[in-house]
Amino acid sequence: MRYRPITRNKEFSRAYSRGKSYVNPKLVLYVVKNRTGHTRVGLTATKKVGCAVKRNRARRVIRAALYEILPYDVGGVDLVFVARGQTARCKSGEVRAAAEQLLKKAGILE
Repeated sequence: MRYRPITRNKEFSRAYSRGKSYVNPKLVLYVVKNRTGHTRVGLTATKKVGCAVKRNRARRVIRAALYEILPYDVGGVDLVFVARGQTARCKSGEVRAAAEQLLKKAGILE
């Protein structure tokens, strides 16, 4: 992965509790500053999305969208993307547009 991943449950919980959330019908984005000075990205899909195949597809589509739109380093922030029920059924272009909209709303992309 091009970005440093968020892997620990403690880091995800910190983003959920302290982070600012931005909502879209296809995605949810949590943004919280970190002390590392690097961009870290976490991808999650709950069981509400569907079976394991659908959850993996949702994460894969989100990851592909982020490779296209997110600059290499946007500063010391943690970005947690949460897949919603529609994400697994969407095309990658739709998810890319949703992610771009959320990142602009958060002030990460101009």
